Amino acid sequence: MKKTTKFLIFFLLIFSSLLILTNTTKAAETENATDESSLISAIQNVDDGGTVEIQNNITVTQPIVIQKTLTIDGNGYTISGSTDWTSTSGNQTMFTAQFAAGKLTLKDINLNNGPKYGVQSYDGATVILNNVSITGFRYGGVLANGGNVEIIDLHLGYNGTNANNGIEIDKGSAATNNPALTMNGTLTSDSNENVVRVADNGYLTEFTITNTESTENKVVIAGDKVVLTDENNNVISETTVPETITPNTDAEAIVITLIHGEKTEKIATEKGTTITEVFLKEYITVEDGYEIDGFFTDDKYTDKFDFSKALDTDTTIYAKISKIENDSNNNDNNTEETKPEEDKDDIPKTGEENYLGIAILLVLFSSISIMGLIRKDR
Repeated sequence: MKKTTKFLIFFLLIFSSLLILTNTTKAAETENATDESSLISAIQNVDDGGTVEIQNNITVTQPIVIQKTLTIDGNGYTISGSTDWTSTSGNQTMFTAQFAAGKLTLKDINLNNGPKYGVQSYDGATVILNNVSITGFRYGGVLANGGNVEIIDLHLGYNGTNANNGIEIDKGSAATNNPALTMNGTLTSDSNENVVRVADNGYLTEFTITNTESTENKVVIAGDKVVLTDENNNVISETTVPETITPNTDAEAIVITLIHGEKTEKIATEKGTTITEVFLKEYITVEDGYEIDGFFTDDKYTDKFDFSKALDTDTTIYAKISKIENDSNNNDNNTEETKPEEDKDDIPKTGEENYLGIAILLVLFSSISIMGLIRKDR
C-alpha cells in the first residue's frame, strides 16, 4: 500500500511539472503588446518562432532590431514613429531583421512615419510582408540591405523626401550578402515613381529578383530597367539599373510601348517570344465607329510590324485607328432591289377588293347593332 501511495505521489509530481512546463512554454510562444515598452519586452521574451500580438495603436521612439524568427501580428493596428525619436545610432529604421538568424514576418499592420525606413532586412536576414501598409518614412518604405524581402501583400504610400522611394535594393559597406526580392502576391503603390529602386552606392554589385507562380503582379528585369507590372503585365513603374550592377532573374523581359492615337500602353512580356495581333488588341479599347487598321513600326504607318519575329529588345509599336466609312452610294443603287416584294406588284388595282371589304364591315356593324337591340328588348 505504501509503495502504491509513493508511486501515485511521484506520478502526480511528474504530471504537475510537465503541466507547468507546458503552460510556461505556451505563454512564451505568444506575447501581447499595447505600448512601446511592452512591445520591446514582448520581442525580447517571446520564443524563437513565436508571435507578438499588437493590441493597440503604438508610438515608438527608437529603432527595433530583431535577431530571431518572429511574427508581429498587428491585428490591423498602426505603429507610428514619434517626432521625439531618441536613437543616435546609424540605424534609424523602425524594424530591422538582422543577420541570418533574423526572420521577421509583419502581418496585418500599418507602419507610419519615421526618420529613415519602415523596415529593412540586413545582411542575410529575411523580411516577409503580408497585408502591410507603409507610408511617410523619410528615406523609403522598405530596404533590402544585403537581405531578403518577400512580398505577399504590401501597399506603399509615399515614402521619401524629394522623390518617392518604395522598395530600395541595396548593400551596405559592412554587409557580406547580396540582396534579394521575391514577389509572392500583390504590391501596390500610391506613387508610380521608384516603386522598386536599385541603389548605386559602390558596394552593391548584384541582386536577385524572383517571381513565384502564384504571384499576382511581378517585378521583372527588362534590359537595363527593373519593372513592376500589374496582373495583366501592364507596366506600373520602371527604374534604371546602374551599369555596374548585375541583376539575377528567373526570366528576362522586354517592354512593348504600344501607341494608339493619344494613348500609350506599356506591356512587359518575356524576352524572345513572338506576339500576335490578338495579343495587342487586348490592350486597346476602340470607340464605336472606329477600327484597328493594322500595326506599324513608325508613326506614319508605312512599315507594318512583323509578327513572325521574336522580340529581344524593347519595342515600340503604333496601332493605326481608322474611322469606319459607310458605303452610301452602294445603298442608293440597291434601293430598288431591297424593296419589299409587295411594293413591286405589277397587277393593276380594279377596286373590287375595296368594295368587298366595305361590304363585310357593313354586315358586321349591322349584326352587332341588331344583337344590341335584342338584348335591350329582353
